Amino acid sequence: MTPFVIGVAGGTGSGKTTVVNAIARKVGEERLAVLPHDSYYRDYVDLPRDVLDGKNFDHPDSLETDLLIRHVRALKTGAPVETPIYDFRVHRRAPETRRIEPKRVIVVDGILIFAEPELRGLFDVKIFVDTDADVRLIRRIRRDIADRGRTLESVVTQYETTVRPMHLEFVEPSKRWADLIIQIGRASCRERV
Repeated sequence: MTPFVIGVAGGTGSGKTTVVNAIARKVGEERLAVLPHDSYYRDYVDLPRDVLDGKNFDHPDSLETDLLIRHVRALKTGAPVETPIYDFRVHRRAPETRRIEPKRVIVVDGILIFAEPELRGLFDVKIFVDTDADVRLIRRIRRDIADRGRTLESVVTQYETTVRPMHLEFVEPSKRWADLIIQIGRASCRERV
């Protein structure tokens, strides 16, 4: 049986992981393989830390999408894959990989997955998580400070110089490819009123 492939896209901090977790609960984790596009950031081993800190990680070129495409295709044919593990604290891939076995449902999530036509073509269903920019920024600040050892100043600078411009150029326009748009931030705001 060919796996059913779901793409979950949306801006930084939009709630993609929440949607993926909801899918996992419904489908059953034993039947689900998750491939985060974030795992496929290029490994710039030759660049010093100060250069890496200023790199634009929100442009499609910063990701090794061709490897992700090969992995999705392999899983669809029933072959396991070894996915990269990316460490955001040091902007490098870990030396070890993570083995993903083929499952009945494959979920690929990431900010730029619909901006890549070849990858987008592999999805049976495309979900875009649409959340207000202020909610996404607050979530990004909290996550990057707590989980990635960043300072408030570095998060805001990165947001202004690369995250927001790339969102407007690549992420926001890619929602036109979605089969379903979930408005998490907007819906929760209405519920409180």
